[in-house]
Amino acid sequence: MADLSSLLTSSRQLTAHIPRPDLPTINLGLDQIEQQSRRLVSGQTTAPDQAKASYLLAQAQIDTSALGSQVANLNTNQTFAPLQPINDTDIAGFVRHAHEQSLIASIEEGRRETEAEFYRVLEERSRRDWENRKKKIFEELGVKVDIAPAIPSTEYAGVANAFGKSRLGVSTSGRGLGLNNSVTQTKQSMPMHQKMMAYDRVLSHLNNARLAQTAFPLIFQFKTVASETPQGTSALGQQFAETLEILLEITGEQPQLPHSHAQAHLLNNSPVLERSFAKPYLADPQSTLAVELREKIVNGARTALEKQYWQYLEQTVHSKPMDAALGGDPGLANKVRAYLSVRFYKGGRWEDRLELIAAKPLWAQIFYLIRTGNLREALEVALNSERQLNDREPHFIPALRAWVESTDRSIPRTSRERLFSAYNARIAFGPNVDPFKQALFKIIGRIEPHKKTVPLVTSTTEDWIWFQLAMVDEQEGNGLKELGELLESYGEKHFTGPSTEGPSPSASISMSPSLLGMATGSSTATKKLNWARLLLVCGLFEKSVAAMYEHPELQVEAIHLAISLAYYGLLRVPARQEMTDVDVLIQSAKGATSLNFALLINRYIRQFQKTDPKEAVQYAFCVGLTADRITSTTSEYDTTVSRDQLELTREIVRRVIVNCQGKWEELIGGMREDGTRFIGVLEHYLPLLQLNSTAEYYDVILKGAATMCEEDRRITDAIKLYNLAGARDTVISCLARALGELLSEPGGGGAEGQELENIAQQVIRMYELRGERTKDSQEVVKLIRARSAMDRYAQGDMEGALEAIEASDIIPLDGDLRSLNRRVDQFKYMDPAITRNLGEILMLTMNIIVGLHGRTKTANISEIDRQSRLARLRQKAKAVSTLAGLQRMSISSDILGQLNRLEVKVAH
Repeated sequence: MADLSSLLTSSRQLTAHIPRPDLPTINLGLDQIEQQSRRLVSGQTTAPDQAKASYLLAQAQIDTSALGSQVANLNTNQTFAPLQPINDTDIAGFVRHAHEQSLIASIEEGRRETEAEFYRVLEERSRRDWENRKKKIFEELGVKVDIAPAIPSTEYAGVANAFGKSRLGVSTSGRGLGLNNSVTQTKQSMPMHQKMMAYDRVLSHLNNARLAQTAFPLIFQFKTVASETPQGTSALGQQFAETLEILLEITGEQPQLPHSHAQAHLLNNSPVLERSFAKPYLADPQSTLAVELREKIVNGARTALEKQYWQYLEQTVHSKPMDAALGGDPGLANKVRAYLSVRFYKGGRWEDRLELIAAKPLWAQIFYLIRTGNLREALEVALNSERQLNDREPHFIPALRAWVESTDRSIPRTSRERLFSAYNARIAFGPNVDPFKQALFKIIGRIEPHKKTVPLVTSTTEDWIWFQLAMVDEQEGNGLKELGELLESYGEKHFTGPSTEGPSPSASISMSPSLLGMATGSSTATKKLNWARLLLVCGLFEKSVAAMYEHPELQVEAIHLAISLAYYGLLRVPARQEMTDVDVLIQSAKGATSLNFALLINRYIRQFQKTDPKEAVQYAFCVGLTADRITSTTSEYDTTVSRDQLELTREIVRRVIVNCQGKWEELIGGMREDGTRFIGVLEHYLPLLQLNSTAEYYDVILKGAATMCEEDRRITDAIKLYNLAGARDTVISCLARALGELLSEPGGGGAEGQELENIAQQVIRMYELRGERTKDSQEVVKLIRARSAMDRYAQGDMEGALEAIEASDIIPLDGDLRSLNRRVDQFKYMDPAITRNLGEILMLTMNIIVGLHGRTKTANISEIDRQSRLARLRQKAKAVSTLAGLQRMSISSDILGQLNRLEVKVAH
């Protein structure tokens, strides 16, 4: 207790120093103190700002005091309690309240999940977009280009200078090409390398045919490469070959061209020439030419799908001979009957949905004969069962006959109306209708084109797209353009999932193993190629190439598909002002989608343009395929596009020359020791660059490439190119400027300076042999000798260095004042490379003299000879010092000071 008492006393002494006699002592418990505090707070007057706010809210008939009281008395424990109390015996009310609470909880949970999913998808898309953009940026910077899975094998090396100065400069901008980058280092597997080489050989033959202005079966040759190369034996290679078959049918290209046009006329298979479809493809979409081209695309694509399906049908029949029961009849109708047995005859009975006529699925047999392009055989089968068919559908055979015999697969209006009436009466709403019968009526009469599917008929992607092509009618607003829009509205993912029905907003389509080479189409490359084929079938050629190019395993195929399209004029390219260094697809000013063809070619050849420049320029020539409308009477936009493509072609060629880094003799030729020139392979292809003469080739290609080398500080290569172009004055100017820059560098530029000096000597010697000795060339000789003096001085050869300086005749060392004054006047007319380096040359000369002076003093010679030599050296030193004084305005003060000190050293 004594301790507690002392504690109480101490606590009271804590406030004893505060003199507050007017305040009474509070002897209250904690609960009492809390109650008193609350009473004081509740009685506090309202602050002025709060009173003003209450006044303003009161004008809006808002009772702030009542609301404040409600908020203060709000009991959150009853938030989810029913508004009206529920009796214990009110089971219905209890269940209703529980149901409402469940709905509220579900809605809230759904809201939270939706919000979380939204942010997750947003993050995922942002990350994916960034990865794609980063990949493109890295590709453009030359970090890596994925053309195929890297396997240690043949390696193409390049120059790693992605962040350096642009090699094109202002006048030769690489906009839209990604040219402001280095050559990329990539690795390729041996099969990939072999495939690329095979494509290279085809391109060489193509360009030779273009020179001869003859047709060339380009698509057929590419298809052969895709099928026969090591990678062509894979499923992916076979699929690309089948894709080219579609394009082969669209263009009508003859696989084996006749030897002469006379033979072509007799065989009625005239070859399709270069750019045959450019005019209608680039014309107004509403023009007659454009409509006819779209019809040709539809017919060609449909024919290709029919031929491919016939191959699949035969494979299916041969793979299951017991089920097919083909027998000895080799006819087409019997093969289709056997195929139907394999597919629809199970367990001793036919598929329930098939309508049997004379115990045969006649509708299905007729349909598959049409599906495989055998229209005459389909009509023959129908006529063989004419009585049975007329009993069921009396208007079918006349309509089928008219449809088969027409050139555009159409029927007269009366036949169509009768077919439409029969369709509405017995097929459209009838139960258990044979789906093949329904499909036949829809195709022949083009009935209900807005309904895109028929159960069991359009069960695969190929069946669905063939069915759409069969229903296309350019005259009734259901043309190829609308089909392409429908396809894009479904999207790529819609055609990669399993399904038993055709496309619908909620279902995908399975891939047919017959045409795609893989049973499931599981690989991403296969799916991407499938999508590209669909786009190709619908005439969306640019988007088809872009879709293939998105996948690294298909980039080589995408390049050569684009070349095939460009050769026949089925590729739209943008103007240069619309192009970027990243985007492959571009929306042009005319509203159409364009392909940045030049960018694709440039990316492709970057990997081998250093090691195989001849093959690289063959691809560059293909860019010029789209530059055929410069002098046409078409729109100004088309003319601009053609001019841009021509300039891009030449620019890529110049880039290939630059990236050869001097290894270009086979490509552009070179100079022999006697000063004569031999040409390279590039000069044989001048017409493909639309160059009319060798002089124009020199100006546009060689001089342009030399300028690029010069801007990239590759002076040696620039001089070689200027020399090959016959630009003598430019060569001399470059040599003088380069030698002048080397004189100001320590050691005269080292090995690079020595190489440049050797080249300069060869060039000057060649000009002298030709009798083309000029004042400018003599000034280059002066610079060569000055630099030679620098090398000899560095090697310790003082006598040789002094001889080189005297031979350069830049500094008169005889000491004659009149000669020195005359030389000062001559400096005004000398090349700036000499006058700019005059200080360094004077300093070099004085150092040589000082070195000789020191050696002469210690030389083992007679005193008379020593003094004679020293006197001559003093005279030369005096001449150097005097000339420096006369030119002191163009020489730095540091050099002047050093020269004066060295002269004093020599004088003593």
